[in-house]
Amino acid sequence: MAEKITRTELAALVDQGEVTLVEALGERYFDKEHLPGAIRVDYDRLDHQASERLPDKEAAIVVYCSNIQCQNSEIAANKLAALGYENVRRYVEGKADWIQAGLPVESGVRAQA
Repeated sequence: MAEKITRTELAALVDQGEVTLVEALGERYFDKEHLPGAIRVDYDRLDHQASERLPDKEAAIVVYCSNIQCQNSEIAANKLAALGYENVRRYVEGKADWIQAGLPVESGVRAQA
């Protein structure tokens, strides 16, 4: 199981540009708003997408989804760990928590799966 990361820890990593953010939600949710610099993956297709989308298995990766009830980030993080990714964490509270804290988001299409 992937370690959890707090909003404060994640915000610091985002500010420093030291993390790859991975949103495990559908395309329309990603297009509406996502954390700065995030990429989108389909958690149920991650076995096929991971090597292309996330080539560095040692990179710091944080997976998130919508909120604490959403299980997509846990599924995606566990799949990444099983695929040999060494530094995967989960932002369990997700995008809703980030937005509620007034932190910046982006909208529109970015690198997607």
